[in-house]
Amino acid sequence: MLKPYHLAAGALLSVLVSHPLAAAEEKLLNVFNWSDYIASDTLDRFTAETGIKVNYDVYDSNEMVEAKLMAGKSGYDVVFPSAFPFFARQIQARIYQPLDKQKLTNYGNLEEGVINSLNATDEKILDFAVPYMIAGTGVGFNRGKVNALAPGAPTNSWDLIFDPKWSDPLKSCGISVLDDSGEVFAAALVWLGKNPRSEDPEDFKAASAAIQRIRPNLRYIHSSSYINDLANGDLCVAHGYGGDLVQARDRAGEAKNGVDISVYLPVEGAQVVIDVMGIPADAPHPDNAHIFIDFMMRADVVGPITDAVGYANAIRGTDAFVSEQRRNDPVIYPSPETRAKFFTVPPKPQAYIRQLTREWTRIKTDH
Repeated sequence: MLKPYHLAAGALLSVLVSHPLAAAEEKLLNVFNWSDYIASDTLDRFTAETGIKVNYDVYDSNEMVEAKLMAGKSGYDVVFPSAFPFFARQIQARIYQPLDKQKLTNYGNLEEGVINSLNATDEKILDFAVPYMIAGTGVGFNRGKVNALAPGAPTNSWDLIFDPKWSDPLKSCGISVLDDSGEVFAAALVWLGKNPRSEDPEDFKAASAAIQRIRPNLRYIHSSSYINDLANGDLCVAHGYGGDLVQARDRAGEAKNGVDISVYLPVEGAQVVIDVMGIPADAPHPDNAHIFIDFMMRADVVGPITDAVGYANAIRGTDAFVSEQRRNDPVIYPSPETRAKFFTVPPKPQAYIRQLTREWTRIKTDH
């Protein structure tokens, strides 16, 4: 738990003048975010500037956030779910409060392209959310082990996971996929040459069959363990969020453990993930939440986060705060050709969600 900073009287007065409503709330903020998703000094900087102490919890799946918020009284003030389909669906359940954009003085810093991308799928989402980080979902692999066990494997394609020709021999060194039914089914559909947004029953069956075929080759299904396991050589292929895979590659390099990790966004296409910041409807400190979201829309704050975690961000002017190595990384900042194959999956009807949930549970428990 972070210790609060004590500001000088003049600095505190400045904060209260710039954010007058904050005086009505205790100096406390409860944040629920993905693991490994801020820089090491982000929260300290926020507390130093505002005097607001941050209680910070982490999760590793959108489903975990949804379950807590749907149950009510989570106690959280700011959460970071993925825009599609989760946040868009949750808006309909009225578990978020609309943003007061008059309190968001840095709102003009948002990249127009990201705003357009969100609006193109759901015009209401920006009434409740501010975009945070962006990444394609891809594949990380241990170059040495893949070359040894599956020479000639296509290390630019979903084939590495979904084609048994390659995943069978790689089973022994460890393959994982995300514990996210939407991500895995969309990847299977695009690998099969089908529309990743499809709700056609035959397409659903085909995607499920493709996943079932390679289920015996999966060491586990999880949305965060693969970062360290890939980095330390306990996995040789991982389906994951682009920034997480970059972190695995970084950690292997820093450890100098002989593990050579490469990361790619598959040529068939990849789901683009835009995570957003939202305020739960029953947030105990909504004014402090607005102050925090405004802070997170500054280039000097979010730029170092991109540099630390390997995710692109939605804020203009961050290049000055992002290393050249990160700016030139095609996983973090993909080429126009790669971005042209990105896709998002909008919210699905409840009947489809129930079917997907049942099938995913069956897949996870079927070894």
